[in-house]
Amino acid sequence: MDLVFVTNNAHKINEINNIINNKKIKILSLKDIGFSGDIAEDCDTLEGNASQKANFIYNKYHCNCFADDTGLEIEALNGRPGVYSARYAGEACDFDDNMNKVLEELKNIENRKARFRTVISLIIDGKEKLFEGIVNGKMLREKSGIKGFGYDPIFQPDGHNISFAQMDLNEKNKISHRGIATQKLIDYLINSYL
Repeated sequence: MDLVFVTNNAHKINEINNIINNKKIKILSLKDIGFSGDIAEDCDTLEGNASQKANFIYNKYHCNCFADDTGLEIEALNGRPGVYSARYAGEACDFDDNMNKVLEELKNIENRKARFRTVISLIIDGKEKLFEGIVNGKMLREKSGIKGFGYDPIFQPDGHNISFAQMDLNEKNKISHRGIATQKLIDYLINSYL
């Protein structure tokens, strides 16, 4: 089965391929189907953004596909950055800017509880199904590690004493929000289509 992963993020494609590791499921990139533009993500929920991206590609190319959206939800910041995680420090900013903003906002706050949440929208033959993955943890006081991407250097999952950015990809994918949501997607595909 061919599935298009609706993302321009090479890190996400690498993570998904590492997680899926199933010879019956072939992940195609947007480049593989000849799409190189940007897709709007202007909904106010992760579910809405994931669905918006998947529906855009399905309606344009009529190919089975899935898209995800992920948010870092920090308890002391009332769930921020949440759906705005990728552009928290502004449209032209990068993840270093985003991490620096979060660290500054949490500077004098003791409550470090946070969670990563991923929602995947899968569209097969025009039918949509959503999958969610959550990992709880805490925000660190400084960046630690160089692996991964996004907020990985400042997030430490519960039950571990290192950040996501200090874990190798296999270790991270076993417990991460994206890993959990993707495993639900794989289980669904195996039970329903393969």
